[in-house]
Amino acid sequence: MKKAIQVMGWTRLIVLFLFAMTALPCLAADSAVLRNGFSIRHERRQVIGTITRLFVDGNNSSFVDIPTAEIDHFEAVPEEPVTPLNTQRSPKPVQRVQPIERPIDLNEVIKSASGTYRLDPDLVNSVIRAESGFNVRAVSPKGAQGLMQLMPGTASQLGVHNAFDPQTNVEGGTRYLRELLERYNFDLIKALAAYNAGPRRVEQYGGVPPYYETKAYVARIVRDFNKKKLAEQTAAQAPKKAPSKSTTAHGASTKSHKSSPQTEAKVSESSQRLELT
Repeated sequence: MKKAIQVMGWTRLIVLFLFAMTALPCLAADSAVLRNGFSIRHERRQVIGTITRLFVDGNNSSFVDIPTAEIDHFEAVPEEPVTPLNTQRSPKPVQRVQPIERPIDLNEVIKSASGTYRLDPDLVNSVIRAESGFNVRAVSPKGAQGLMQLMPGTASQLGVHNAFDPQTNVEGGTRYLRELLERYNFDLIKALAAYNAGPRRVEQYGGVPPYYETKAYVARIVRDFNKKKLAEQTAAQAPKKAPSKSTTAHGASTKSHKSSPQTEAKVSESSQRLELT
């Protein structure tokens, strides 16, 4: 009788031990193969009633509950080989040597473009001053770019692929200004107004559009251009005045009428024609 009771006690202990073992978490990295053929890799698992909780990471923050009846079996996942640390120094990345940008002489760029399209360099210089203030990277709120503020569409038509390149920008802008002068029979006022507001507006209003910005723009360029021409005349006449004090105002005015074609390009804000060579 005592032996029977003792055997029953051991049996109960074994059953309880097995139940406890199934309730304890499994720390092995296994793969749960489901009956539908899918598998779930997990770091450990825990049986909770009819549910098996599979922990997919090591900090117990992410898990998935699967009905135990849906799990066919478990398979051990082979450990991934540990990549040994590379004790050798990794080769230094190859650094591309940036080409050194040579400083650009903007005066030479303007002179070259003006010679190509037969315009007065001072006129081109005055346009650049009004357009961008000589800022190579200037961009207007409307999208005009570079020294002569070319719109992307205009730049494309002129063959300017990089509007921020000073040389191509000035060449394109000078060419466009020349085209506008020829279009309006060398009427500088109309050409400048078209450069600022567009040819369509100039033709719509038969001259300078009634926009304050355009009027101020044209006046600013003409004023700056005339200032340059006046300084040029003064510099040309100064050496001739030094030897004699008898030079009269009449004589000076007579010499001014014999000035070069570029000097004759001087215009007033109210003039309508400009003769250029």
